[in-house]
Amino acid sequence: MQHIHILGICGTFMGSLAQLAQALGYKVTGSDLNVYPPMSTQLEQAGITLFEGWGVEQLETEPDMIVVGNVISRGNPVMEAILDRMLPYTSGPEWLAKHILQTRWVLAVAGTHGKTTTASMLAYILDYAGMDPGFLIGGVPNNFDVSARLGNTPFFVIEADEYDSAFFDKRSKFIHYHPNTLIMNNLEYDHADIFPDLAAIERQFHHLVRTVPNNGLLIVPSDSQPLARVLEQGRWTPVQTLGDQSVACQGDQSDWQVRNAQPDGGQFDVWFDNIYSGQVKWSLTGEHNVHNALAALAAARHVGVEPSIGCEALSRFKSVKRRMEILASFERPVTSSVTTTNSAGISQNITVYDDFAHHPTAIQSTLEGLRANVKTERIIAIIEPRSNTMKQGVHESRLIEACEAADMTYWYQQEEGAWSLQDLVGVHSNHFCYNALSMLIDAVVSSVTHLSHGDIHIVVMSNGGFEGIHHKLIDQLKC
Repeated sequence: MQHIHILGICGTFMGSLAQLAQALGYKVTGSDLNVYPPMSTQLEQAGITLFEGWGVEQLETEPDMIVVGNVISRGNPVMEAILDRMLPYTSGPEWLAKHILQTRWVLAVAGTHGKTTTASMLAYILDYAGMDPGFLIGGVPNNFDVSARLGNTPFFVIEADEYDSAFFDKRSKFIHYHPNTLIMNNLEYDHADIFPDLAAIERQFHHLVRTVPNNGLLIVPSDSQPLARVLEQGRWTPVQTLGDQSVACQGDQSDWQVRNAQPDGGQFDVWFDNIYSGQVKWSLTGEHNVHNALAALAAARHVGVEPSIGCEALSRFKSVKRRMEILASFERPVTSSVTTTNSAGISQNITVYDDFAHHPTAIQSTLEGLRANVKTERIIAIIEPRSNTMKQGVHESRLIEACEAADMTYWYQQEEGAWSLQDLVGVHSNHFCYNALSMLIDAVVSSVTHLSHGDIHIVVMSNGGFEGIHHKLIDQLKC
């Protein structure tokens, strides 16, 4: 039995790769700086031995191959030992490509936003159609409760990330995947820590397009200028276009269109090649999810799933953990300080959501989708601008506008870096910034307490753990 050891194993991608490798029959061990749930729990339940930290002693397990995550850089003690001892090593994407994807029909989902959700939709459509696909997704789809599996057919759905592969391979991860079916959902500037500008990301997407065979399929939105520039650099594969919901039935010539959509995206008709193909009625909200659905339906059709079957599947789709996931929904009595003779016995209905949004476009689409769904009910957004791009202030000018659908927005910036959130939000009466989590929680609870009766929706947005704010906040609100 061959033994692989994974550095950075608690990341979503590497942890999923570990479970796939074990399912293939490999002995798998791994390490990370912080061995933390939920991935550590999944790995331990799978019987995978974990080491905490970068101690050289973990190499005493004598692995046949070391898979290096992109959290590892030169100067890392265990990596320096690997280089000094001339031990074999590779990147996660390269190992995945050689040992799992090489013989599969790969359906890849790329783009700045919506990769996890769209890949989850696509995997579920194929599963619903009886195609038993394999998949590796950067989240946990509620329809599967796992982030990765091998599957029992040639089809494999993968979230195709543009971030670099490893410190020794600065190509985007997705360059390794060689998809037959490629969704490019959207493209904006992100990952300012590794890409100097949008043109550099467009070049990586062009390299990805170069790997798709001429009997494959490219699926792109019809209204994306960055992706149009990517295709202008050269393509050798047929293209199907996705329409913009806002221009449907208004001269849209896209191959895939949405019609008769409800404002919150909870129901819509799907048309392909100007032929009605089915209706989706689901619990998800937002134009972004309608677009994601259209892309997934197009990719599924490419491998033989009729759109009508795909629409049936999506009507049963349960979304993904940390994508507007409801963590708690409860009644809270209106306190005496705000109770009047006309409001005695009235309570507040509070719903707390967890969402992964960490880019202005994602924040805006998430909040607008919720606003369309809840109408005039109050929305409180709590946001941690945690990504490297956000920390560098690249999207500073777009943040206030991105939150217009919220009634109040609370920001968390523990340490000022290249810019100050406090300076940005200071002139806006419904925006508040805190550098201590306890103070932020107290402020939100106080605001809720002093609001009159009615439903309140609290959306917590971060691409990290946000120091466990979700349940700390819920506990205090329930007091």
